[in-house]
Amino acid sequence: MHEELGALEKNRTWELIKLPEGKRAVGCKWVFTVKQNPDGQVKRYKARLVAKGYSQTYGIDYDETFAPVAKMSTIRTLISLAVNGGWKLHQLDVKNAFLHGDLVEEVYMEIPLGFGTDQTVGKVCRLKKSLYGLKQSPRAWFDRFRKAMIGMGYQQINADHTVFFRRSESHITMLTVYVNDMIITGDDEKEIAQLKVRLGKEFEVKDLGLLRYFLGIEIARGAEGIVLSQRKYALDLLKETGMLGCKPVTTPIDQKFKLGAEAGEPVDRDRYHRLVGRLIYLRHTRPDISFAVSVVSRYMHDPRNGHMDAVYQILRYLKSVPGKGLIFRKNGHVSIEGYCDSELASCADDRRSTSGYCIFIGGNLVWWKSKKQSVVARSTAEAEYRAMALGVAELLWLKSMLVELKLDQGAKMKLWCDNKSAISLANNPV
Repeated sequence: MHEELGALEKNRTWELIKLPEGKRAVGCKWVFTVKQNPDGQVKRYKARLVAKGYSQTYGIDYDETFAPVAKMSTIRTLISLAVNGGWKLHQLDVKNAFLHGDLVEEVYMEIPLGFGTDQTVGKVCRLKKSLYGLKQSPRAWFDRFRKAMIGMGYQQINADHTVFFRRSESHITMLTVYVNDMIITGDDEKEIAQLKVRLGKEFEVKDLGLLRYFLGIEIARGAEGIVLSQRKYALDLLKETGMLGCKPVTTPIDQKFKLGAEAGEPVDRDRYHRLVGRLIYLRHTRPDISFAVSVVSRYMHDPRNGHMDAVYQILRYLKSVPGKGLIFRKNGHVSIEGYCDSELASCADDRRSTSGYCIFIGGNLVWWKSKKQSVVARSTAEAEYRAMALGVAELLWLKSMLVELKLDQGAKMKLWCDNKSAISLANNPV
């Protein structure tokens, strides 16, 4: 706690003043967390001072709050580009990231509990910089980081605002940021080293070396390429649910499943939400469970016994293959191709179809989705055509990213579909 408070005072996060008339101060609290290594061992203990932002009032204490974070498809795309280019992947962590954002609003906070003295009686902290818990903290931090990157000569791409790049002659350096975690890659090692130095001067940065563990995802580099997996995350989930000793199954969902809204008696909604939420995060490296998870997530509002049984089947499937993940190989190109399909009237409740697609960049899988369509399709061709439209939208987004990075090789994108009627519709300009 003293270390955290010292960092806040060193950063000049606040000044002590008397609370002006007509103003109110938000409270604060201490939050304690444990940082772990991929093997589960304790890395360090952290104490963090958090403002009670839930008591802030919109329009008085804050205005805009949105701040972008890197999409997982963007991170996988950069990894595929790095593998095909033979580039290294570096990882940086910004200490106390939210404390670097400059506040434009007038925000007052109470003295942290346990640190009041005779000199602080009747005073409050007027915040000059953002603090964890404040509604506007993510936006203030990202705005400060964006200005710093642009000041270093980097450009921000429109396809994903969390990606910055810099070109010098034939070399390129790219950076993407997820709150306070950064990934840097490119073929200009000299520029990468200089970027680390400049970021260290601007913020308090910790160089974590080559990318090995990011947002709960394990990254392993081998002779064949880079492997992404969430083995520890899957095993922790099985242990938490008491399913480590369960009998494994070979599929995450029955091929001829019939799951509807009225599937038995109601179950504990909080438990269902927690399990499905954990499975949704596991999809970042597990496209094999994507369809099954999308099915069980449809019943979050009113979970029943049948829905919980479907969740347990996914867990039993994970028991059979906990370490399965994605492999990124060097294929020597960055061409884009996608595959799409649909299942007609798969939802028993409203007869809507399900679209599915997956997209490859440089021969590596970077994006996939299984989603119920927004309207009822009246034919297989219509359902397949809607799935094609979703796939094309993602293809165009990824293409625009490569064009902005000046890495597009000019090759035509390919979209594969197995329905002749939908292909004929797509080829007909009328």
